[in-house]
Amino acid sequence: MPKKNVIAVLVVGSALMLASVPMFAQTAPASAQPQAASDQDIQALRQDLRNQRKEITAQNMTLTADEATKFWPIFDQYRKEAIKPNDDRWALIKNYAANYNTMTDAQAQDYITKSNTIDEQLLALRMKYVPTFEKVISPKKTALWVQIDRRIDLLINLQLSSVIPMVNTSTAK
Repeated sequence: MPKKNVIAVLVVGSALMLASVPMFAQTAPASAQPQAASDQDIQALRQDLRNQRKEITAQNMTLTADEATKFWPIFDQYRKEAIKPNDDRWALIKNYAANYNTMTDAQAQDYITKSNTIDEQLLALRMKYVPTFEKVISPKKTALWVQIDRRIDLLINLQLSSVIPMVNTSTAK
C-alpha cells in the first residue's frame, strides 16, 4: 500500500476513533438503555466525516488541474445526494437505540428492511455517478474513486459496528 494511502487510512481510523461519540454502551446489561449522543454531536461528527472524506479523496486521487476543475463539483453533488440516505441511517440508529430494550419482532424486521434499503440506496447512488465521473476522468481514475469512497464507507461502518450492540434477544417480543 502506498505511503499516502496508509496515512489516509490512519487519519480516518484515528479521526473516527477520536471523534466518534459513544452512541451506545458496548456491553450494556439487558436492563440498561444504550446512551444516545446528542443530535448536535452527531451533526458535528457527520460534518467532520464529510470533510475528512473529501480530504482523503483529494490525497489519493491524482488529478490534473483540468480534471480537478470538473471532478470536485461532481463529487460535491454526489456527497450532497448521499446526505439523505445517511440521514435515514442516523434516524434508524436513533430508533434502534430508543427501542433497544423493548424491540419487538416487527421492529426487528423493520430494522432489517430499512438497514438494507439504505445500503442499497448508497450503492445505487455511487453507481449512478460512475458514468458522470467517467466523462471527466478516466475509467481507471473513476475506479480509484469508487475504491476510496467504498473504503471510507467500510471504515465508518466498522466504527459504527464497534459501538452499536447486537440486538438484545432476551427482551420482550
